[in-house]
This record gives sequence, C-alpha cells and structure tokens, in this order.
Amino acid sequence: MPALATTNFNIILSVLGGWVSLFGLVSYLCKESFYLSEALISLLAGVSLSPHAANFIRPLEYASGSEENLNGITLAFSRLVLGVQLVLAGVQLPSRYLKKQWRPLSILVGPIMAAMWLATSLLVWALVPGLSLLHALAIGSCVTPTDPVLSAVIVKGKFADHNVPKELQQIITAESGANDGLGYPFLFFALYLIKYTGPGAVPGSGGAREAMGLWFGETWGYTILLSVAYGAVVGWLAKELLHWAEERKFVDRESFLVFAISLALFIVGTCGMIGSDDVLACFIAGNVFTWDDWFRLETLDDSLQPTVDMLLNVSIFMWYGAVCPWEKFLHNEVVPLRRLVPLGVLVLLFRRLPWVWAVHRFIPQIEEIRQAIFVGFFGPVGVSAIFYLYITLEFLHTMDVGGEPREDLQTLPEAVVVVVWFIAICSIVVHGLSIPLGKLGFYLPRTLSRGVMSGSSSPSSRANDAAAPFTLGSRVSSFGIIRRRSGVEPSLPPPGAGDTSATTTGGDGSGRPVFSIGGSIIPKAVEELGGALPDRRGDLDSGSGVASINSSSSAVGGSAAY
Repeated sequence: MPALATTNFNIILSVLGGWVSLFGLVSYLCKESFYLSEALISLLAGVSLSPHAANFIRPLEYASGSEENLNGITLAFSRLVLGVQLVLAGVQLPSRYLKKQWRPLSILVGPIMAAMWLATSLLVWALVPGLSLLHALAIGSCVTPTDPVLSAVIVKGKFADHNVPKELQQIITAESGANDGLGYPFLFFALYLIKYTGPGAVPGSGGAREAMGLWFGETWGYTILLSVAYGAVVGWLAKELLHWAEERKFVDRESFLVFAISLALFIVGTCGMIGSDDVLACFIAGNVFTWDDWFRLETLDDSLQPTVDMLLNVSIFMWYGAVCPWEKFLHNEVVPLRRLVPLGVLVLLFRRLPWVWAVHRFIPQIEEIRQAIFVGFFGPVGVSAIFYLYITLEFLHTMDVGGEPREDLQTLPEAVVVVVWFIAICSIVVHGLSIPLGKLGFYLPRTLSRGVMSGSSSPSSRANDAAAPFTLGSRVSSFGIIRRRSGVEPSLPPPGAGDTSATTTGGDGSGRPVFSIGGSIIPKAVEELGGALPDRRGDLDSGSGVASINSSSSAVGGSAAY
C-alpha cells in the first residue's frame, strides 16, 4: 500500500518551490505596482510556515535538535547570500568606481559608520537594563552595517528608475557593499576588550594592551587587509582568465553568465578556510572583476544574475521568518517588550539619519536636503546584522569556562539575540513598507479631494484643480527625490513650438515640461492624445532636461510644475 513520504527534504522542497511559484505569479504586481519588497513578503511567508504557525518549515529538526547546529546553519546561509550579493553588487558598479569615488565612499564607511555604531550602542546601553557599555558596543556593532539585500529596493526597479538618480543608486550600492565587510573592526574592538579586560578576564591575560594588539594585528591586518588583497588578486585573475578564454572562444554563453556567481562561491569557501573576511573580499573581487567594465556591459541585459539574486533573497528571508526567536521578544530575561519597541524606533531614527544629514555637503552625490534624508533613512538592517550576530555568539562560546558562559557574560548571548533580531525585524518591516505607504500618503488625499470636488465643480474648473507633485531641482517626482544634474540646465522647447505634448501648464501658468512617473493613467493620456507619446527617458538620463508626458498633463486635466 503506497504511503506518503513526508520527509523533511520533501516538505522543504515542496514549500520552497510552491512559494517561489506563487510569488512569481504576482511578483511584478507586488514589486513594481505596490513597491513591496520580496524580503518582507518572504519573511511573512516564513513565519506562516514556521513551527509557530503551519509547522511546515522545522529548522530545529534540520539541525538535529541542536541550537548550536541551527546557529551554524543560519550563519553559513547568511555568508552564502552575502557573498553572492556582494560580488554582484561589485560587478554592477561602473568601471574603476572605487578608485574614482573613494572620497565620498570613505566618508560613508568612516565617520558616518563610526557615528552609527556609537549612536546605536548608546541607545542599547540606555534602554537595555543591566548591560555594560562594552556589551552595548558589541551589540551595536552587529546592526551598524547597512544591508545590501534590503538596499536593493531603492536601487533597483521602477521606483529607483523614476525617483533615484543613477549616481545616488551607485553610491548606496557601493556603501552597502563596503561597510558590510568593515563591520569586523567595530565588533572585535568590543569583543577583545570584553575578553581581556572584563570582570571575568583571566588574571595576567594581557589586559587592554593584548586586546588592542589583537585588534590591530588580527582584525585589521589578517581579516581586513588580507581580504582586500585576496579579493583584488582573485578578481583580477578571474577577469584576465575570462578575457583569455573568451578571445579564443573557449567559453560558452551559459558559463560566461554564471562566472560571477561561481567566483562568489569560490571566494566564500577559500576565505572561510583561511579565516579572513569573505564578505569584504567578495565585494572587492566583484569590483575588480569588472574594472574595465567589460563583463558588466556584456551582462547588462542578462536575467541570470537577477534570477539567482531573487531566489537567494526569497530563500534567506523565508528561513529568517522560520528561525527568528519570536517568543523571546515577549519572554526573555534581559529586556521587556516595553523597552524593545522604543529601542527599535529610536535606532531606525537616530542610527544613521542625523549623521548623513550632517555631512551630506561633502558627498557630491547628495545635493539636496531631501536626498540626505532619503539616504539617511534608507540604511536597512538585515542579513548582515544576522551574520554578525552569529559571529558574536561563536566568539562568546570561546570564552566559556567549563562549558558554561563566563560569569560576567551570563546574559550577553541572550541580549545579543533578542536585540539584534528585533531591530532587524523592525527594519525589514519599516523599510519594506516605507515606499508603498509614502506613495499611499501622497496619492490618497489627492484622490479623495478629487472625488469630493468632482460632484460640485464643472468640467472646465476641474481641469485646473489637480495638485502638482513634489518638485526638486529640474525633475518632477512623487517623492521629491530626483535632483538637478550637476552643471546641466534643462533645455526647454518654447511653448507652442514643435511637439506640444511635451509641455503642460504649470502652477504659475507657464509652459514647462514634465516627465511621467508611471501609473495606469498614462495609457489614458496616450489615448486622448491620439496615441502619440514620445519616449524620452534617454533624454532625461543624458541630462538634456526634455521630458515626456506626465500623468497630470493638461490633456487629462492636471497641472505639474517642473
């Protein structure tokens, strides 16, 4: 008699395959119409399928019932995702980007990152009772790096294309890639001091001098500098070998496209064996690999890398939803929920935003206050924080005495788990919903006011009642993010000359060009204008200032100022 083989392997394949297929059916609607990130949706799916709900995903069983094994699996999975993501992030940057933009990038990963670390640590120290400053510094370092996976929501897709300048997208990508690997010095500064100067430190172990010697020698020398050199050498050799093979027609198209991903796997594995910073090495290797822009341009229109990227994102956040210690947010021995919630809110507000705003004048890619607020707010906490969380737990286990935590470290492992996981979940939810809620907050009042006024005003008066979208610099955007291109003034055609569909009546009555922000009203505008809608996105990207029809064009009864 046939029986169901409900093994864990069969169940996890069914769940993962089914979810990816179902999400794929509505992925464009979710990401491009509702601006919902796949990270948030997959996290919710993981929670619903976890032991806390449907119990289809049972992580502890996969780890043979061992919490330590489960931590190791989560750490390895996070390393894999970060490694692939950061090689792809490095490949996506233009030729010699790190060399050309080292000044603004050094500001973002230097003083700003240090300020983020200190601000977060002070908030943790103030709101988590019974925690020493050194312990707070260790926890704060875990959530200091910005996450490259969650940052993709503002540097890829329709929202980024319409609202974020290309230069701003690139600096955000470069920062999220570089500061992920540079989290090690902040973390091990605190951990070495805890080990050698804490109340439970072994007498005669060397004290602060030993701690600082290890921090400079092992962390900066072996972990950081070696990983930079290793990533650069491997990336350059991979580039030259691929050039050589391609010139001789030795490599087929499929192997060519997958080369960057296989490079990421190689670096994660080899750096893991030598104990160096595989995350930073992957980012450096990716950028050096496309130093001459050849590979990036060859794969610009390829869909393999985004496909692998999507599969990894969906998988890792489903796993996080299943392994997240949800019950510990309510029941733990270190911090009550009434303190956790304010901590999550304050970290998202003050971890990054004030410091980016304070120094944005020194970053050429950030030219407006609104852009500084935008970049400061969108510094999400995600995969990198979970990665450093389990690095911290691994190091704390090395200080155990007789298999038990050191006396002064009894509550630190639980505090790290609860605080870092809670802040990461807050960031995934808040940053995942910020864009759709912002869009809703902008359009809903206008829609309601139009609905109320439509019954009481004449058609001729309604044509001039629509509110203009936010403007910033020389472009129109529903968020006001797009800025004027440096040194380039828009070239405006005279009103009434040439293609009159490129102009509309602004709020001041003058004819000014606008550009489309998408939406279902665009086809209506095309129909009413006889189907003639010139595509001038290329002109916008080149800085010419010529723009296409906006959804609030005078042809459909609205007005928008440039």
